[in-house]
Amino acid sequence: MTDWEVHAVKYAERNTRTRRDSFIFDEAHDTPHPMDYFMWVLRRGSETILVDTGYDSEEAAIRARPIRQDPADSLRPLGLRPEDITTVIVTHLHYDHAGGLHLFPNAKLHMQAAEMAFATGPCMCHDTLRMPFSASHICEAVKRLYSGQVIFHDGDGEIADGVTVHCVGGHSRGLQIVRVRTAQGWMVLASDAAHYYENMLARKPFPIVVDLPEMLAGYDTLLRLASRQDLIIPGHDPHVTRIFPQGVADHIWRLDPGPTGPIKK
Repeated sequence: MTDWEVHAVKYAERNTRTRRDSFIFDEAHDTPHPMDYFMWVLRRGSETILVDTGYDSEEAAIRARPIRQDPADSLRPLGLRPEDITTVIVTHLHYDHAGGLHLFPNAKLHMQAAEMAFATGPCMCHDTLRMPFSASHICEAVKRLYSGQVIFHDGDGEIADGVTVHCVGGHSRGLQIVRVRTAQGWMVLASDAAHYYENMLARKPFPIVVDLPEMLAGYDTLLRLASRQDLIIPGHDPHVTRIFPQGVADHIWRLDPGPTGPIKK
């Protein structure tokens, strides 16, 4: 079967962070450590799958985390309109991954049943666990459920030939990663199973964590599912934009040809 194209679409960045925001027990905790925000587009012929949806300007204002451009507008250089998107893989329901669900009204959502249960259950009584979620995004997911637009997975699941999802948890209870068959081999979109290469390669967990053993085990799952280590794509690492070729616009990078330089911790 034909392999998939994979495009990383950057819609925001946050450069006011330090390493304490990215790693548990980091010695250089005050050193600046920027973060990029991505969605990912999978394409094969006439097929298109969107992985995550970003967040919009309203959410950006609420959280004082500006976006570079509206997530739906950021797809236009790929020739995609919001109404064209009929399949969205939601890696998890945190604001920066599910904050644009309402922008894609025709899409069926693929998510883990564990994530919906987590985001609507008793754990949300705790401010610390609730912080990365926004009620309006969860309500949108529930509305999609009641309109027949949600497909749940329990662990591993196939979305299309050459595209599978795998629940790893850790960062959120139902966090799932996406495995995609490309011309270079099996690529794994880690989303927040590894925000940065360093999380995975140095086994340095991200501080927003629901289950630390699951997060650590998730690093091994990433390595097992990818054909090569450099085909694992972390969810927020600016280094991705330095080692993969530029795509059709200055905020889009083409991932499926593989990196042009080495990954690093």
